Amino acid sequence: MTYPITNRETLNKRSNKMSKNFIETIKDYEFIDFRFTDVLGTWHHISFPLSEVDEGLLKDGIPFDGSSIPGWKAVNESDMILMPDLKTLVADPFSAHATAIIVCDVYDPTTNQPYNRDPRSIAKKAESYIKASGLADTAYFGPEAEFFVFDEVQFQAGSDASFFHLFSEELPYASGKEPNSGYRPGHKGGYMPCAPIDTAQDMRSDMVLTMAAMGLSMEKHHHEVATAQHELGFKFGTLTSTADALQIYKYVVRNVAKDYGRTATFMPKPLYGDNGSGMHVHQSLWQNGEPLFAGSGYAGLSQTALYYIGGIIKHAKAINAFTNPTTNSYKRLIPGFEAPVICAYSARNRSAACRIPMAFNDKGRRVEVRFPDPTACGYLGFAAMLLAGLDGIKNSIDPGTAADQNLFEEADAAKRFPTVAGSLREALNALEHDYEFLCQGNVFTPDFIQSYIDLKFHEVHAFEHAPHPIEFTMYYNG
Repeated sequence: MTYPITNRETLNKRSNKMSKNFIETIKDYEFIDFRFTDVLGTWHHISFPLSEVDEGLLKDGIPFDGSSIPGWKAVNESDMILMPDLKTLVADPFSAHATAIIVCDVYDPTTNQPYNRDPRSIAKKAESYIKASGLADTAYFGPEAEFFVFDEVQFQAGSDASFFHLFSEELPYASGKEPNSGYRPGHKGGYMPCAPIDTAQDMRSDMVLTMAAMGLSMEKHHHEVATAQHELGFKFGTLTSTADALQIYKYVVRNVAKDYGRTATFMPKPLYGDNGSGMHVHQSLWQNGEPLFAGSGYAGLSQTALYYIGGIIKHAKAINAFTNPTTNSYKRLIPGFEAPVICAYSARNRSAACRIPMAFNDKGRRVEVRFPDPTACGYLGFAAMLLAGLDGIKNSIDPGTAADQNLFEEADAAKRFPTVAGSLREALNALEHDYEFLCQGNVFTPDFIQSYIDLKFHEVHAFEHAPHPIEFTMYYNG
């Protein structure tokens, strides 16, 4: 079954109806900033003065050089088109001049179809496919992206020197620096302390208010367990809209931190010996306004939900290639730091890859997949998990029995469960052999998957070929 394609002609007809009113809507801006996402999850943009934005531009799209984007077109076939999604209009709070942001889909002008390597188009195909499959009509996602904020960062990787240096007034060694207030969380003592131990209350509040002004429905913010680690929360939504929101989330976190003279990173494991940053993703399926994950099974789940979990567990290592897409991701996925490396499910502990959160009613029944991290491109990571879960439902994949014991402390019990990938290389190798579930409905294509694997193996090779500073400590005198 193939998803229903929206070609440029159809898109143009829709745009014609919107563009006249839209031009009136943007009249008070000085610039319009058109943005799109590459396969690594990075936002790119091109800005036009308002005088150059007319109905023709909005209808026909914006040409750009796709060969300059990692993992996309070759030089001899580089022409691509940005098609603005006018519903995504939002003011940019960080521009000195009045600027509006519009998120775009990427189209291939040779086919007049969405480009098969555009993450946002892949996410939209996944949403179309779920409706066409008849298994559900809506998938909801709620990511919890953690991050670190440091006062200063320095790093270098060369042939003759390699190092990184991080500083935060919260780090333990800062207790010997001057000036010094003495207020900082202890090791693994950072979970939700009040000021003055929590030094970032106002900064996080500004992040939340800025995100709310940009259209996100914000719920909370707090300090996390690790030194200098934080989390904000926004409400769940449909797949593509939530991935859009995650792009705004990352953009705001980085820019507000910069305005405070600090630097933010979504790198999963910047600190040795402390907790890493995850991005637990809550997800559920609905049909005709009814929750499909509610039932009379384990923890109030339906058989549909259990099969969904079965699909996640079966394809976990291939999913890791998208949900944990960096070499640094696997420095977090190790036992002992609350990292969910064991492919099991449970309502009682957080050591399992799939947790069943407490729900006060059937509408709250959901699955929390805990192994993703915030370096993931939301469009790709959410789509990969959805397709794995749907494969579990279609093929009645049994997730096995629940694991309610603490799997970190009970090693013998943990041995009966599979684990997530232990490295990016292992994840990419798994994806090479387990990708057919991603190609349901032509959501992901073999061409895209191979190009993604090739791109990511460049990172693996760079990491594996470079001497690491700790190797000098271990082996220099060996």
